[in-house]
Amino acid sequence: MLIDSATIFVRSGRGGDGAVSFRREKYIPKGGPDGGDGGCGGSVILEASPDVDTLLDFAGRHHWRADHGEPGGAKQCSGKAGQDLVIRLPPGTLVYDADTGDQVADLDEVGRRIVAVPGGRGGLGNDRFKAAQNQTPRQFTPGEPAVEKHLRLELKLIADAGLIGLPNAGKSTLLSCISKATPKIADYPFTTLEPNLGIAELSGLRRIVFADIPGLIEHAHKGQGLGTRFLRHVERTRLLVHLIDIDPLDGSDPVENYRVIRRELAEYSPALADKPELVVLSKMDLAGGEADRDAAVQLFGEALDRPLLTISSAMGIGLEALLEACWSALAESRGPDPGWRKTSANQ
Repeated sequence: MLIDSATIFVRSGRGGDGAVSFRREKYIPKGGPDGGDGGCGGSVILEASPDVDTLLDFAGRHHWRADHGEPGGAKQCSGKAGQDLVIRLPPGTLVYDADTGDQVADLDEVGRRIVAVPGGRGGLGNDRFKAAQNQTPRQFTPGEPAVEKHLRLELKLIADAGLIGLPNAGKSTLLSCISKATPKIADYPFTTLEPNLGIAELSGLRRIVFADIPGLIEHAHKGQGLGTRFLRHVERTRLLVHLIDIDPLDGSDPVENYRVIRRELAEYSPALADKPELVVLSKMDLAGGEADRDAAVQLFGEALDRPLLTISSAMGIGLEALLEACWSALAESRGPDPGWRKTSANQ
């Protein structure tokens, strides 16, 4: 199960108090101050880890606390520092302050770290306050208090290309044919209830990471169907692969189906709608004879006035050409490859 949002409470460790102590040893009747400093409290650190791909661990555990620093001791002994708490999150996690709504971090690369709440500094012992005019100081400073925050975590999957389209457009079938992913496939709408990732292997040690986004419907930006819950996962992709059923079972117009999805993308985010896009006519094996298929493709192409790709995932037709077209489009798109993809490839 993909859990892509959670709210957690984090608290750093408080600093230990400084010590007030005086040296008392045999044959040293006038020992001076020797109170040590308190240890610093542990910080809560958020880290993007390639070993984590969901926020499931945070759905059931809401409180995360670092260790407190220990107080200082005699003989100028400093207190033990509290251990930092490192919380591993999936790459692509956005972190918000749940109280203010401000974005705290964007963990969009493997290994990226941020300190969510810093640990409190340890207090000073009385040894720090000795001076010629103050030879027996009893001053000390307490450790700094812990810092607490409520954080809202939102996961946006990192992928090269996002598969979009109406329910039953063939997205899950395509993903299962070009990668080792095993999404649920059935002949009814909304089979896919959560995004799925798959890695397509091309010749020359090339790879493309695809994200299968659950089917959109008209007025999804208003909350209908699965709403916009999963649209954020396609925001990080560099390429949209728009699948259109060439011969829908409900008799709808494929051209209008394409325009419905385009309107929903624009309503949700103009930036998302401006991403490079490949339009793919799917299920070509179900479109009748060769003449019927050619006529349907020609009509669709004339209506949109743009290049089209045709595939049949079930028959394995056109898949290699689709992958090469995706690779070429990604190469032309601006911006670097996602960092986690490079890391994974080198492991």
